[in-house]
Amino acid sequence: MRILCIDGGGIRGIFPIAILQAIEEEYGKPVGELFDVISGTSTGAIIAASVALNTSMQELMGRYETYGERIFERKSKIGLLKSVYSDRYLRRLLKQAFKDITLGDIEKPLLIPAVDITHGKPYVHRTDFGYSSENELSIKLWDAVLSSCSAPIYFPPNNVNNQYLSIDGGLWANNPSLVCVTEALHHFKAALDEIEILSIGTGQQNIDFTIDKEKYWGIRQWLPFQFPSFKVTPKLLDLAMDLSSESVSYHCRLLLGEQYLRLNTELSEEVPFDDFTNMAKLKALGQQVFHDNKEKIGSFLSDK
Repeated sequence: MRILCIDGGGIRGIFPIAILQAIEEEYGKPVGELFDVISGTSTGAIIAASVALNTSMQELMGRYETYGERIFERKSKIGLLKSVYSDRYLRRLLKQAFKDITLGDIEKPLLIPAVDITHGKPYVHRTDFGYSSENELSIKLWDAVLSSCSAPIYFPPNNVNNQYLSIDGGLWANNPSLVCVTEALHHFKAALDEIEILSIGTGQQNIDFTIDKEKYWGIRQWLPFQFPSFKVTPKLLDLAMDLSSESVSYHCRLLLGEQYLRLNTELSEEVPFDDFTNMAKLKALGQQVFHDNKEKIGSFLSDK
């Protein structure tokens, strides 16, 4: 069972898209045809859903480049009294991309982690492979993806059919690989040695928490903002998601060994998930990571 897993990371989703676009160009087919199961969290959910529908990665890259700046257009300077960003453009992008497709309409097994904050629990949106209720399968794909993208403070929670409020799945499964291992073992009844995962990150940041003379820490250290623009740097959220992703990768390597291929790269600086000015750099990094790992990717995707 070959599984594709894509991390969350906001605009840094450009990085895994570039890798997947290079794979499509190399193999001459939609990347979704190379995998049995697809999963993604937050921005990775947008990518995973597109892969499951066989949307070309070139087309998806164009959407990110067109909508990136609009999605991260601030409506609040700081985000303490209301969300920094409206989800208007993100919602519009998702509706245009996925139209009225429901989870039940999708043939490819697709997993989208989110958080049900109304009931205080992690949640996984699933397509129809025998374990979801009719109510769950009736949810629109764009709605499930928006739920996984709704990062707290930065976007408002998503109201899912007036049943519950949902926020970013990156709070518990920014790297959905371990979710997929559990799913493969439990729902698909696969043996551990049958599970192969290609996991793609969104760049590992060098988040600077330099020791200084400040005795007390507060919001200024965890969510620093600059004057006079009041631009917020979401250090705490980025740190939590980076740690989540890398800890999952560590456990998956122990469980799967060479059956787990992780593609990621260190970023030379902090690249917050809302910094759309780095899109060209992230695209070039993705292309470089594909080139550097081309032999490993070829071996992973070969029929054994």
